[in-house]
Amino acid sequence: MSKLPITTSKTTHGNRSNGGDFFVSKNSKLYLSDGTAFDGLAPDWQTGSFSGEVVFNTGMTGYPESLTDPSYSNQILVFTFPLIGNYGVDVNATESDKIQVAGVIVSEAAAGWSHTKSDRSLIQWLHSQNIPIMTDVDTRALTKYLRTRGTMSGAISDIPIKISDIKLEQKFVSIDAPVTYNKGGKKKVILVDCGAKENIVRSLVAQGLEVKRVPYDYDYTNENYDGVMLSNGPGDPTDYKPTIEIAHRALELGRPVFGICLGTQIMALAAGAKTYKLKYGHRGHNQPCLEIETNKGYITSQNHGYAIDGKSLPKGWKVSFKNLNDDSVEGIEHVSKPFFSVQFHPEATPGPTDTAWLFEKFRGKL
Repeated sequence: MSKLPITTSKTTHGNRSNGGDFFVSKNSKLYLSDGTAFDGLAPDWQTGSFSGEVVFNTGMTGYPESLTDPSYSNQILVFTFPLIGNYGVDVNATESDKIQVAGVIVSEAAAGWSHTKSDRSLIQWLHSQNIPIMTDVDTRALTKYLRTRGTMSGAISDIPIKISDIKLEQKFVSIDAPVTYNKGGKKKVILVDCGAKENIVRSLVAQGLEVKRVPYDYDYTNENYDGVMLSNGPGDPTDYKPTIEIAHRALELGRPVFGICLGTQIMALAAGAKTYKLKYGHRGHNQPCLEIETNKGYITSQNHGYAIDGKSLPKGWKVSFKNLNDDSVEGIEHVSKPFFSVQFHPEATPGPTDTAWLFEKFRGKL
């Protein structure tokens, strides 16, 4: 098997991948905002420069779910596992209706793939949505560099670019108008969509709940509902000012509120706490967390670049989970009111489902 479904010559490769794709490759670079550059290859059809925040994911599998996770919007995703794409792509196993990342960087992209539910190769899928990819990159060196110096912006380009050309803007990923699922369910939950993964919807519906999914800046506080779910999403939580203000009013109403990932940061800010940016974030599905009350450990799926400052939590709030790698806050809870949230992803996809019981806990509070 050839190493890549693209070649380093300017003629098409004689061997064909299982996806039926022929590619010619060319030299490309990842330019980081501190002036460092990493070499690699890119498909010949890929032209121009593509900017994003450069982050890494430690997962061995789950690339279709990760690439369609709205929390990765505006980010160039580096996969630390050396071979990506070996089981192709099943477009039904995704977490949104499109690829969300700004770019993909791998050491090796599988030339062949095999899975009964997949119908295309990773590179075919990226090509169909004009998402750039770099292969043959020393992702181990790149990851070590980011771990040492921290997450930074960058650009994938086949032509030299200036650092000043790397510009990022905050992107909000949300629906345009409310949508209801499982109408007539036992209880009604408002899902605030800041970039919600589809499995959050599926997990709530599986609990027999009616789910009204609303835009991130939608004011639901005057409506009839039993509880609120604050979803995951991309970017700096402090940029979600309307979401925080509305969540603050929701907390004052006293009805159950459950937050996931960005949602836990929004809950903290709505309660009066502070957040900060992590050096390189937590992204992957092997993050160990400890539930403080029970002293029980869980392996969790995570994708975030910010965290809550536990010391800033106001009276009445407590830290419920902590990360066992760096002791950062992984969950908060009110000591008497039905408010709780977790920094990790109990809905998984990808990753372990060890903490799926949190959806049952939420249903029990409604």
